[in-house]
Formats: sequence, C-alpha cells, structure tokens
Amino acid sequence: MALTNVAISNAKPGKSVVRLKDERGLYLEISPRGGKWWRLRYWIGGKENRISLGVYPDISLKDARERRDEARRLIANGIDPSQARKDEKAEIAADVVTFEKVAREWFAKFKENWTPGHAARTMRRFEMDVFPWIGTRPIRDILAPELLTTIRRIESRGAIETAHRTLQNCGQVFRYAVASGHADRDISSDLRGAIPPSKEKHHASVTDPKDVAVLLRTIETYQGSFVTMCALRLAPMLFVRPGELRHAEWSEIDLDKAEWRIPKNKMKMREQHIVPLSRQAVAILWELHPLTGTGRYVFPSLRTAARPMSENTVNAALRRLGYSKEEMTGHGFRSMASTLLNEMGWNRDAIERQLAHAERNSIRAAYNFAEFLPERRKMMQAWADYLDKLKTGAQVIMLHSASGES
Repeated sequence: MALTNVAISNAKPGKSVVRLKDERGLYLEISPRGGKWWRLRYWIGGKENRISLGVYPDISLKDARERRDEARRLIANGIDPSQARKDEKAEIAADVVTFEKVAREWFAKFKENWTPGHAARTMRRFEMDVFPWIGTRPIRDILAPELLTTIRRIESRGAIETAHRTLQNCGQVFRYAVASGHADRDISSDLRGAIPPSKEKHHASVTDPKDVAVLLRTIETYQGSFVTMCALRLAPMLFVRPGELRHAEWSEIDLDKAEWRIPKNKMKMREQHIVPLSRQAVAILWELHPLTGTGRYVFPSLRTAARPMSENTVNAALRRLGYSKEEMTGHGFRSMASTLLNEMGWNRDAIERQLAHAERNSIRAAYNFAEFLPERRKMMQAWADYLDKLKTGAQVIMLHSASGES
C-alpha cells in the first residue's frame, strides 16, 4: 500500500529502526531517535543494493518518488545509481581547483630551478603546515583571514622564520593562480605586517685572527675519520656552503688545473660555480684521492660510498674538538672568510662572487659564473697562505694591495 503524507506525519519511532514501505522499492526509514530518511531498494546485476534519497521533511513524499523514478530509469539502462552518484561527485571534485592542486602544479614547474634541499623544504612546509588546513579549499574562495589563521598556527609554536617563509611561498602560489586564471588576486599581500618580524640569525663563527689561529691548530688535532679530517681542513680554505662541500664529486674537480666546478643543480642560486683551488687545497685533495678517488664522492659517508657524508658530520667534528654550536659551525667558515677578506682589502665583488651570493644588481647579475676569476684565483691562494701563517703562529699584516698581491 502506498504511503500518504498523513501516515508519514503520524509515524512514530520505535525501539528499533522502523521502515514504512511505499511503492517500487521506495521506503521511509525511521531511527529510534526520530530521524527519517528516504531509501530505495533495488537490484542490479543480480545483487541487492540500497541508496539514500534524502531526509524527510526536506525531501517530501512527492520529491522522493521523483528521485526514485530517476534512479529506476538509470537501473533500466544498466547503470547503478549509487555508482553514478559517486562518479558525479568525483567529476565535480576534479573540476574544483584547490589550493593544493595549484601549489603542486607551481612546485612542479619551478622546482628544477632550486636545489634539491630547498625543494624538499618548500614542499615539506606545504604538506605539514598548509595543505591540512586549506589544501582542499577552492583557491579562488580562500580569504586573507583564513590564510592568516593557517600561518599563525606556525607562529604559535615559535617558528617565526618558518611562518614568514611559508607565507612567502603561499604568495607565490596565489600569484601563479592569478596568472593561470584560477584566482582573482594574491590575498597574501593583505597580510603584510600581520606576522612579527623574525630575529635575524647569524651562523656562529670565529672571526678574530687570534681565535682563527687556535681553531686551525685545533683542527689539526682531530682524531676521527681521515675523510672528515680533510673536510675540516678544506672548509676554511674553500668556504663553500656545507652542503656543497659534502656533495663534492671527483668528476667536478680538476687537480691539474686547480679548479672545482660545482654544477648549477647543486648551487643555491642555480648557477655553475667555480672554486679556484690553492696549492694547499690541491695537496689535501691529492692526499685524500687514494682513499676515495675511485668512488663518486670526495667525502663519502662512513657507512656507504654511494652517499656523501652526513650533513651533521663537520658540525659534529667541531663539537668533538670542543666548539659549541654558539661558537662555530660548518657554515661559519663562510662568515670567517667574508669578514677577514674584506678587512684585508680584497675587492668586495670578488668576495661576494666567490661566496656565490645572490646578485641583486641587475647589471652585475648579467655576468657569467667566471666573473672576477683571475682576481679570485689570487685571492684564494692568498687566503690559504694567510691561514697557514695564522696556524703556524707567524705575525700577519692584514693588508692587501690594489694589484691583488699581499
């Protein structure tokens, strides 16, 4: 017997689920708490199935029958209405341009211009701090307060610098979305000043010549791995970034030409970098070559030659030598060289180029990776000689003539 509106209105919940049948598989299900749902019972492929058609009274008896008839028309054509509904939802979801979808597209497009480490850190920030909160949101619908709430979660744990970097990355994604037609504007620009400034951090470094002399002599007392010892001795001479040093490969080094060419994919600025090698540096590398020269890496891991040494190896060695992280780090050798070479009077542009720093001057940036190379060769040899004199305790006059000779 078909249901009526009166029968539905008068229906009361029971101790268990109550089902009131209508016609052609449609029925009303009443829960013990009084909730009422329309269901359709049907068979397809010889199997019984059920599908929800909505909640009463939002969906009236008339509406439920219309939905039943639509579902039965699909069944008559061999289409499962439940699967059809899932497919429709998936199609709608696929058409929605979410923040995560745009962010991953942006990342895939630009990651080739970054070092592997920078790329990994960028995506890790998104996956840990952004995607869980706004990743599934349509990027066009995200408002500045919503983005601010996401960034402040990072700020609340004291990671101010990470909050700023994450906001910067989000801004890049929004600008990419604008250019791609998926957003109207970069809402991150509305949040300027919303996050407190991060305190500038400097890598701990020894820069006083007397302290440098002590450090160099202390390094010579290192009792650990010979590979680590060589890395420690080269770090102050070459003052490359720690990651560049530990990833050094023998194929990049020409000992006869006294030159190390670091490929652009390993450099922070994605530009090939030339490191002139002093006589002292070449001697250390020749000494190390019989031990690691048949492999890929100059400084392989102690566990396997297939990987470079750990990123913590040099810092750990400095700790063993008695230097705390507040006194000296592997990255601190760069500050040491920069400070002292400037005090010695070397061309600031040559120093910055040897440090492979970002060039903000558009004219200077147009020069290639070999800029100032003759002067840099003289500077690197003079720097190694200077370190040797400090190490042996000789009196050093920190003066550099305009001719490039000290």
